[in-house]
Amino acid sequence: MNADFGKFLLRLGVGGLMIFHGIHKLIHGHDFIINQLKAHNLPELLWIGVPIGEIVAPIFLLVGFATRISASIIAFTMFMSLFLVKGMGSFGLDPNTGGVNAELNLLYLLAALAIAFIGPGTIRFYKGKKGMWV
Repeated sequence: MNADFGKFLLRLGVGGLMIFHGIHKLIHGHDFIINQLKAHNLPELLWIGVPIGEIVAPIFLLVGFATRISASIIAFTMFMSLFLVKGMGSFGLDPNTGGVNAELNLLYLLAALAIAFIGPGTIRFYKGKKGMWV
């Protein structure tokens, strides 16, 4: 039970906090993302991955539906944010805090990968056939 509660807390942290980033972009638009894609010569249509990675996947993660896939989508979204926005400066140290410049992105990325590897645990709001969705 303790391990399952820990998995639930990890899902709650990643999904519950990531969704705020997606809501912000829904309210304020995706122009920044589209401009970053253009600047890297990538198709503009890829912006659609942002609401999937920051709204849909976090909701699925929270309820325990398609958890490993959802966590993988969030991890990929964070990888793309590192590539598009932070670049190689991601790994530099912030002179004010001493932390890594992209520590939040990296924390989301690593936590989402952890969920993808360990699975959802037994505390879920969606009870699919074992092995089918989770």
